[in-house]
Amino acid sequence: MLCGYLALGATLQELPTYMAGRFGTGPALVGLGVGAAFAATAVTRPFAGRAGDSGLARPVVMAGGVITSVGAIGHLLAPNLALLIAVRLIMGAGEAALFSGALPWVLSATSSARRGRVAGWFGLSMWGGLAIGPVLAVAAHQLGGSTAVWSLVIALPLASTVLIASTRRVPRQYGAPQVRVRSWRDIVPAGAGLPGLYLGLAAYGYGTLTALLVLYLTDDRIGGQSMGLTVFAIAFLLTRAAGSPLIDRYGGLTVARLVVLAEIVGLVLLAQTHTAAGALFDVSITGIGLGLVYPSAVAITLTRAHALRSGAAVGAMTSCWDLGILAAGLLGGVIAVHFHYPAAFLAASVAGAGALALTFAIRGSARNTTDAGSQTLAAFTPPSVSLCAQPDSHHLVAL
Repeated sequence: MLCGYLALGATLQELPTYMAGRFGTGPALVGLGVGAAFAATAVTRPFAGRAGDSGLARPVVMAGGVITSVGAIGHLLAPNLALLIAVRLIMGAGEAALFSGALPWVLSATSSARRGRVAGWFGLSMWGGLAIGPVLAVAAHQLGGSTAVWSLVIALPLASTVLIASTRRVPRQYGAPQVRVRSWRDIVPAGAGLPGLYLGLAAYGYGTLTALLVLYLTDDRIGGQSMGLTVFAIAFLLTRAAGSPLIDRYGGLTVARLVVLAEIVGLVLLAQTHTAAGALFDVSITGIGLGLVYPSAVAITLTRAHALRSGAAVGAMTSCWDLGILAAGLLGGVIAVHFHYPAAFLAASVAGAGALALTFAIRGSARNTTDAGSQTLAAFTPPSVSLCAQPDSHHLVAL
Protein backbone atom coordinates (compact mmCIF):
# COMPACT_ATOMS: atom_id res chain seq x y z
CA MET A 1 0.00 0.00 0.00
CA LEU A 2 2.86 2.37 0.79
CA CYS A 3 4.35 1.95 -2.69
CA GLY A 4 1.02 2.59 -4.37
CA TYR A 5 0.40 5.75 -2.40
CA LEU A 6 3.92 7.05 -2.89
CA ALA A 7 2.94 7.17 -6.56
CA LEU A 8 -0.31 8.96 -5.76
CA GLY A 9 1.41 11.47 -3.49
CA ALA A 10 3.91 12.26 -6.23
CA THR A 11 1.02 12.72 -8.66
CA LEU A 12 -0.77 15.22 -6.41
CA GLN A 13 2.41 17.31 -6.17
CA GLU A 14 3.25 17.21 -9.88
CA LEU A 15 -0.15 17.32 -11.57
CA PRO A 16 -1.26 20.96 -10.98
CA THR A 17 1.90 22.55 -12.40
CA TYR A 18 2.20 19.79 -15.05
CA MET A 19 -1.29 20.57 -16.36
CA ALA A 20 -0.74 24.32 -16.24
CA GLY A 21 2.60 24.09 -18.04
CA ARG A 22 1.71 21.49 -20.68
CA PHE A 23 -1.90 22.37 -21.46
CA GLY A 24 -2.17 25.97 -20.20
CA THR A 25 -5.03 25.12 -17.84
CA GLY A 26 -6.33 27.43 -15.12
CA PRO A 27 -7.51 26.57 -11.60
CA ALA A 28 -10.93 25.25 -12.68
CA LEU A 29 -9.50 22.71 -15.14
CA VAL A 30 -6.71 21.81 -12.74
CA GLY A 31 -9.37 21.07 -10.12
CA LEU A 32 -11.19 18.91 -12.67
CA GLY A 33 -7.99 17.04 -13.49
CA VAL A 34 -7.12 16.39 -9.86
CA GLY A 35 -10.68 15.45 -8.93
CA ALA A 36 -11.47 13.26 -11.96
CA ALA A 37 -9.65 10.25 -10.52
CA PHE A 38 -11.96 10.27 -7.54
CA ALA A 39 -15.04 9.75 -9.72
CA ALA A 40 -13.60 6.38 -10.69
CA THR A 41 -12.59 5.51 -7.13
CA ALA A 42 -16.10 6.30 -5.87
CA VAL A 43 -17.60 3.79 -8.31
CA THR A 44 -14.93 1.12 -7.85
CA ARG A 45 -14.49 1.03 -4.06
CA PRO A 46 -17.74 -0.77 -3.07
CA PHE A 47 -17.10 -3.52 -5.62
CA ALA A 48 -13.49 -3.91 -4.50
CA GLY A 49 -14.61 -4.05 -0.86
CA ARG A 50 -17.24 -6.68 -1.63
CA ALA A 51 -14.68 -8.76 -3.52
CA GLY A 52 -12.40 -8.48 -0.48
CA ASP A 53 -15.24 -9.77 1.73
CA SER A 54 -15.43 -12.80 -0.57
CA GLY A 55 -11.76 -13.71 -0.16
CA LEU A 56 -10.58 -12.14 -3.40
CA ALA A 57 -8.48 -9.38 -1.81
CA ARG A 58 -5.15 -10.63 -3.15
CA PRO A 59 -6.00 -10.61 -6.89
CA VAL A 60 -7.97 -7.37 -6.55
CA VAL A 61 -5.03 -5.55 -4.95
CA MET A 62 -2.60 -6.96 -7.53
CA ALA A 63 -4.85 -5.75 -10.33
CA GLY A 64 -5.05 -2.35 -8.64
CA GLY A 65 -1.28 -1.95 -8.81
CA VAL A 66 -1.18 -2.79 -12.51
CA ILE A 67 -4.09 -0.48 -13.35
CA THR A 68 -2.49 2.38 -11.41
CA SER A 69 0.72 1.98 -13.42
CA VAL A 70 -1.22 1.96 -16.69
CA GLY A 71 -2.86 5.23 -15.63
CA ALA A 72 0.54 6.71 -14.80
CA ILE A 73 1.83 5.83 -18.28
CA GLY A 74 -1.14 7.69 -19.69
CA HIS A 75 -0.24 10.82 -17.70
CA LEU A 76 3.16 10.86 -19.35
CA LEU A 77 1.89 10.23 -22.88
CA ALA A 78 -1.48 12.04 -22.98
CA PRO A 79 -1.41 14.48 -25.95
CA ASN A 80 -4.36 16.58 -24.80
CA LEU A 81 -6.47 17.41 -21.78
CA ALA A 82 -9.33 15.06 -22.70
CA LEU A 83 -7.06 12.01 -22.72
CA LEU A 84 -5.39 13.15 -19.52
CA ILE A 85 -8.80 13.19 -17.80
CA ALA A 86 -9.45 9.69 -19.17
CA VAL A 87 -6.23 8.28 -17.72
CA ARG A 88 -6.99 10.03 -14.43
CA LEU A 89 -10.12 7.85 -14.30
CA ILE A 90 -8.02 4.75 -14.93
CA MET A 91 -5.58 5.67 -12.17
CA GLY A 92 -8.47 6.32 -9.79
CA ALA A 93 -9.90 2.86 -10.41
CA GLY A 94 -6.51 1.32 -9.65
CA GLU A 95 -6.19 3.27 -6.42
CA ALA A 96 -9.64 2.12 -5.30
CA ALA A 97 -8.77 -1.52 -5.93
CA LEU A 98 -5.50 -1.15 -3.99
CA PHE A 99 -6.97 0.26 -0.80
CA SER A 100 -10.54 -1.06 -0.66
CA GLY A 101 -9.47 -4.53 -1.72
CA ALA A 102 -6.81 -4.68 0.99
CA LEU A 103 -8.79 -3.20 3.88
CA PRO A 104 -11.16 -6.17 4.47
CA TRP A 105 -8.12 -8.45 4.17
CA VAL A 106 -6.57 -6.61 7.13
CA LEU A 107 -9.77 -6.23 9.15
CA SER A 108 -10.78 -9.90 8.88
CA ALA A 109 -8.16 -10.82 11.50
CA THR A 110 -8.77 -7.86 13.82
CA SER A 111 -10.60 -7.99 17.14
CA SER A 112 -13.34 -5.47 17.91
CA ALA A 113 -11.27 -3.98 20.74
CA ARG A 114 -8.62 -2.86 18.24
CA ARG A 115 -10.81 -1.79 15.32
CA GLY A 116 -10.04 1.95 15.54
CA ARG A 117 -6.28 1.73 15.91
CA VAL A 118 -5.88 -0.95 13.24
CA ALA A 119 -7.96 1.00 10.72
CA GLY A 120 -5.93 4.09 11.59
CA TRP A 121 -2.54 2.41 11.50
CA PHE A 122 -3.26 0.61 8.26
CA GLY A 123 -4.12 4.02 6.83
CA LEU A 124 -0.59 5.13 7.73
CA SER A 125 0.62 3.13 4.74
CA MET A 126 -1.58 5.34 2.59
CA TRP A 127 -0.70 8.61 4.27
CA GLY A 128 2.96 7.71 4.59
CA GLY A 129 2.97 7.48 0.82
CA LEU A 130 1.11 10.75 0.49
CA ALA A 131 3.58 12.42 2.87
CA ILE A 132 6.76 11.19 1.20
CA GLY A 133 5.41 11.09 -2.36
CA PRO A 134 5.45 14.88 -2.86
CA VAL A 135 9.04 15.01 -1.58
CA LEU A 136 10.01 12.30 -4.07
CA ALA A 137 8.24 14.21 -6.82
CA VAL A 138 10.15 17.42 -6.06
CA ALA A 139 13.47 15.54 -6.02
CA ALA A 140 12.69 13.62 -9.22
CA HIS A 141 11.59 16.81 -10.98
CA GLN A 142 14.86 18.49 -10.10
CA LEU A 143 16.79 15.55 -11.51
CA GLY A 144 14.84 14.86 -14.70
CA GLY A 145 11.76 17.03 -15.00
CA SER A 146 8.22 15.72 -15.40
CA THR A 147 9.40 12.63 -17.28
CA ALA A 148 11.37 11.49 -14.24
CA VAL A 149 8.37 12.06 -11.97
CA TRP A 150 5.98 10.07 -14.14
CA SER A 151 8.54 7.28 -14.56
CA LEU A 152 8.68 7.02 -10.77
CA VAL A 153 4.88 7.00 -10.59
CA ILE A 154 4.80 4.15 -13.13
CA ALA A 155 7.33 2.02 -11.25
CA LEU A 156 5.96 2.26 -7.71
CA PRO A 157 2.55 0.60 -8.24
CA LEU A 158 4.29 -2.22 -10.09
CA ALA A 159 6.35 -2.71 -6.93
CA SER A 160 3.03 -2.99 -5.04
CA THR A 161 1.93 -5.76 -7.38
CA VAL A 162 5.19 -7.67 -6.94
CA LEU A 163 4.97 -7.41 -3.14
CA ILE A 164 1.38 -8.67 -3.06
CA ALA A 165 2.31 -11.50 -5.44
CA SER A 166 4.91 -12.63 -2.88
CA THR A 167 2.25 -13.14 -0.16
CA ARG A 168 0.43 -16.39 0.51
CA ARG A 169 -2.88 -16.95 -1.20
CA VAL A 170 -5.84 -16.05 1.02
CA PRO A 171 -8.07 -19.08 1.70
CA ARG A 172 -11.71 -18.35 1.01
CA GLN A 173 -13.61 -18.77 4.27
CA TYR A 174 -16.86 -20.69 4.60
CA GLY A 175 -19.86 -18.41 4.82
CA ALA A 176 -18.25 -15.45 3.04
CA PRO A 177 -20.72 -13.57 0.83
CA GLN A 178 -20.51 -14.16 -2.89
CA VAL A 179 -19.31 -11.49 -5.31
CA ARG A 180 -22.56 -11.66 -7.32
CA VAL A 181 -24.71 -8.59 -6.73
CA ARG A 182 -28.43 -9.18 -6.25
CA SER A 183 -29.47 -5.71 -5.14
CA TRP A 184 -27.99 -2.30 -4.49
CA ARG A 185 -27.80 -3.19 -0.79
CA ASP A 186 -25.10 -5.71 -1.65
CA ILE A 187 -22.95 -2.76 -2.74
CA VAL A 188 -24.17 -0.14 -0.26
CA PRO A 189 -25.13 -2.02 2.94
CA ALA A 190 -27.50 -0.41 5.42
CA GLY A 191 -25.67 1.73 7.96
CA ALA A 192 -23.07 3.19 5.59
CA GLY A 193 -25.08 6.21 4.41
CA LEU A 194 -24.81 8.77 7.22
CA PRO A 195 -21.17 8.00 8.10
CA GLY A 196 -20.41 8.24 4.39
CA LEU A 197 -22.06 11.64 4.13
CA TYR A 198 -20.08 12.84 7.15
CA LEU A 199 -16.87 11.57 5.56
CA GLY A 200 -17.68 13.19 2.21
CA LEU A 201 -18.29 16.61 3.73
CA ALA A 202 -15.06 16.38 5.71
CA ALA A 203 -13.21 15.20 2.58
CA TYR A 204 -14.27 18.35 0.73
CA GLY A 205 -11.63 20.23 2.73
CA TYR A 206 -8.95 17.71 1.78
CA GLY A 207 -9.97 17.91 -1.87
CA THR A 208 -9.78 21.69 -1.86
CA LEU A 209 -6.34 21.52 -0.28
CA THR A 210 -4.87 19.02 -2.75
CA ALA A 211 -6.33 20.75 -5.80
CA LEU A 212 -5.61 24.38 -4.94
CA LEU A 213 -2.94 24.69 -2.23
CA VAL A 214 0.08 24.62 -4.57
CA LEU A 215 -1.52 27.13 -6.95
CA TYR A 216 -2.68 29.34 -4.07
CA LEU A 217 0.76 29.57 -2.47
CA THR A 218 2.37 30.13 -5.89
CA ASP A 219 -0.04 32.56 -7.57
CA ASP A 220 -0.53 34.72 -4.48
CA ARG A 221 3.24 34.77 -3.87
CA ILE A 222 2.79 33.50 -0.33
CA GLY A 223 5.54 30.89 -0.63
CA GLY A 224 5.97 27.38 0.76
CA GLN A 225 4.37 25.67 -2.23
CA SER A 226 7.02 22.93 -2.37
CA MET A 227 6.41 22.02 1.29
CA GLY A 228 2.69 22.62 1.76
CA LEU A 229 1.37 19.13 0.99
CA THR A 230 4.27 17.52 2.82
CA VAL A 231 3.64 19.53 6.00
CA PHE A 232 -0.04 18.65 5.79
CA ALA A 233 0.69 14.95 5.40
CA ILE A 234 3.25 14.88 8.24
CA ALA A 235 0.75 16.51 10.61
CA PHE A 236 -1.82 14.02 9.40
CA LEU A 237 0.52 11.07 9.95
CA LEU A 238 1.53 12.07 13.46
CA THR A 239 -2.11 12.57 14.44
CA ARG A 240 -3.11 9.24 12.92
CA ALA A 241 -0.29 7.33 14.64
CA ALA A 242 -0.79 8.87 18.07
CA GLY A 243 -4.55 9.34 17.99
CA SER A 244 -5.93 6.12 16.48
CA PRO A 245 -6.24 4.34 19.88
CA LEU A 246 -8.43 7.25 21.06
CA ILE A 247 -11.20 6.00 18.78
CA ASP A 248 -11.33 2.70 20.66
CA ARG A 249 -11.25 4.52 23.99
CA TYR A 250 -13.74 7.34 23.43
CA GLY A 251 -15.76 6.20 20.41
CA GLY A 252 -15.86 7.24 16.78
CA LEU A 253 -18.43 9.99 17.17
CA THR A 254 -16.62 11.81 19.97
CA VAL A 255 -13.34 11.81 18.07
CA ALA A 256 -15.10 12.78 14.83
CA ARG A 257 -16.52 15.96 16.36
CA LEU A 258 -13.18 17.09 17.74
CA VAL A 259 -11.14 16.49 14.59
CA VAL A 260 -13.67 18.07 12.23
CA LEU A 261 -13.66 21.18 14.42
CA ALA A 262 -9.86 21.36 14.04
CA GLU A 263 -10.23 20.99 10.27
CA ILE A 264 -12.65 23.92 10.17
CA VAL A 265 -10.29 26.13 12.17
CA GLY A 266 -7.33 25.26 9.93
CA LEU A 267 -9.21 26.06 6.72
CA VAL A 268 -10.51 29.38 8.04
CA LEU A 269 -6.99 30.40 9.10
CA LEU A 270 -5.55 29.32 5.73
CA ALA A 271 -8.00 31.56 3.89
CA GLN A 272 -6.61 34.57 5.80
CA THR A 273 -2.88 33.84 5.67
CA HIS A 274 -0.29 36.17 4.10
CA THR A 275 3.03 34.48 4.90
CA ALA A 276 4.63 31.13 4.09
CA ALA A 277 5.14 30.31 7.77
CA GLY A 278 1.53 31.14 8.55
CA ALA A 279 0.28 29.04 5.63
CA LEU A 280 2.32 26.02 6.70
CA PHE A 281 1.03 26.37 10.26
CA ASP A 282 -2.56 26.55 9.03
CA VAL A 283 -2.02 23.54 6.78
CA SER A 284 -0.68 21.58 9.75
CA ILE A 285 -3.80 22.39 11.79
CA THR A 286 -5.92 21.16 8.90
CA GLY A 287 -3.82 17.99 8.75
CA ILE A 288 -4.36 17.40 12.46
CA GLY A 289 -8.09 17.82 11.91
CA LEU A 290 -8.27 15.40 9.00
CA GLY A 291 -5.94 12.85 10.60
CA LEU A 292 -8.64 10.84 12.36
CA VAL A 293 -11.63 11.56 10.12
CA TYR A 294 -11.36 8.30 8.19
CA PRO A 295 -10.77 5.81 11.06
CA SER A 296 -13.54 7.46 13.07
CA ALA A 297 -15.87 7.01 10.08
CA VAL A 298 -14.81 3.35 9.79
CA ALA A 299 -15.62 2.75 13.46
CA ILE A 300 -19.03 4.43 13.12
CA THR A 301 -19.83 2.46 9.98
CA LEU A 302 -18.89 -0.92 11.42
CA THR A 303 -21.23 -0.44 14.38
CA ARG A 304 -24.10 0.07 11.95
CA ALA A 305 -23.36 -2.36 9.10
CA HIS A 306 -24.21 -6.03 8.62
CA ALA A 307 -21.63 -8.36 10.15
CA LEU A 308 -20.58 -10.16 6.96
CA ARG A 309 -20.50 -7.04 4.79
CA SER A 310 -17.82 -5.01 6.52
CA GLY A 311 -15.71 -4.66 3.36
CA ALA A 312 -18.65 -3.57 1.22
CA ALA A 313 -19.88 -1.15 3.90
CA VAL A 314 -16.47 0.46 4.37
CA GLY A 315 -15.96 0.52 0.59
CA ALA A 316 -19.26 2.33 0.07
CA MET A 317 -18.50 4.72 2.91
CA THR A 318 -15.05 5.43 1.47
CA SER A 319 -16.62 6.22 -1.89
CA CYS A 320 -18.16 9.27 -0.21
CA TRP A 321 -14.62 10.42 0.60
CA ASP A 322 -13.86 10.24 -3.11
CA LEU A 323 -17.05 12.08 -4.03
CA GLY A 324 -16.21 14.83 -1.55
CA ILE A 325 -12.78 15.26 -3.12
CA LEU A 326 -14.30 15.23 -6.61
CA ALA A 327 -16.81 17.92 -5.64
CA ALA A 328 -14.03 20.00 -4.11
CA GLY A 329 -11.93 19.78 -7.25
CA LEU A 330 -14.82 20.93 -9.43
CA LEU A 331 -16.48 23.52 -7.18
CA GLY A 332 -13.28 24.71 -5.54
CA GLY A 333 -11.72 25.50 -8.90
CA VAL A 334 -14.80 27.46 -10.04
CA ILE A 335 -14.93 29.39 -6.77
CA ALA A 336 -11.21 30.18 -7.03
CA VAL A 337 -11.66 31.54 -10.56
CA HIS A 338 -14.60 33.81 -9.69
CA PHE A 339 -13.91 34.72 -6.06
CA HIS A 340 -10.21 33.80 -5.64
CA TYR A 341 -8.53 31.15 -3.52
CA PRO A 342 -9.47 32.28 0.03
CA ALA A 343 -13.16 31.96 -0.84
CA ALA A 344 -12.57 28.35 -1.92
CA PHE A 345 -11.02 27.50 1.45
CA LEU A 346 -13.84 29.25 3.31
CA ALA A 347 -16.34 27.18 1.32
CA ALA A 348 -14.44 24.07 2.43
CA SER A 349 -14.79 25.17 6.05
CA VAL A 350 -18.56 25.44 5.56
CA ALA A 351 -18.60 21.84 4.31
CA GLY A 352 -16.68 20.88 7.44
CA ALA A 353 -19.33 22.58 9.55
CA GLY A 354 -21.91 20.43 7.80
CA ALA A 355 -19.92 17.32 8.70
CA LEU A 356 -19.80 18.45 12.34
CA ALA A 357 -23.56 18.95 12.41
CA LEU A 358 -24.12 15.54 10.85
CA THR A 359 -22.33 13.75 13.69
CA PHE A 360 -25.24 14.67 15.95
CA ALA A 361 -27.74 13.26 13.45
CA ILE A 362 -25.74 10.03 13.38
CA ARG A 363 -25.98 9.81 17.15
CA GLY A 364 -29.74 10.19 17.01
CA SER A 365 -30.15 7.53 14.36
CA ALA A 366 -27.95 5.13 16.29
CA ARG A 367 -30.72 4.67 18.87
CA ASN A 368 -32.71 2.77 16.25
CA THR A 369 -29.97 0.26 15.39
CA THR A 370 -29.31 -3.10 16.99
CA ASP A 371 -26.57 -3.59 19.55
CA ALA A 372 -23.54 -1.79 18.10
CA GLY A 373 -20.99 -3.72 20.06
CA SER A 374 -22.14 -7.13 18.87
CA GLN A 375 -22.33 -5.92 15.27
CA THR A 376 -18.81 -4.56 15.38
CA LEU A 377 -17.45 -7.75 16.96
CA ALA A 378 -19.11 -9.80 14.24
CA ALA A 379 -17.77 -7.49 11.55
CA PHE A 380 -14.22 -8.26 12.60
CA THR A 381 -14.77 -11.98 13.27
CA PRO A 382 -14.18 -14.52 10.51
CA PRO A 383 -17.49 -15.99 9.30
CA SER A 384 -16.69 -19.45 10.64
CA VAL A 385 -16.22 -18.06 14.15
CA SER A 386 -19.42 -16.00 13.90
CA LEU A 387 -21.35 -19.22 13.24
CA CYS A 388 -19.89 -20.79 16.36
CA ALA A 389 -21.21 -17.91 18.42
CA GLN A 390 -24.76 -18.99 17.56
CA PRO A 391 -26.09 -22.04 19.50
CA ASP A 392 -28.45 -22.94 16.67
CA SER A 393 -27.87 -26.57 15.61
CA HIS A 394 -28.18 -25.77 11.91
CA HIS A 395 -25.30 -23.33 12.18
CA LEU A 396 -23.18 -25.90 14.00
CA VAL A 397 -23.88 -28.54 11.37
CA ALA A 398 -23.03 -26.07 8.60
CA LEU A 399 -19.75 -25.24 10.33
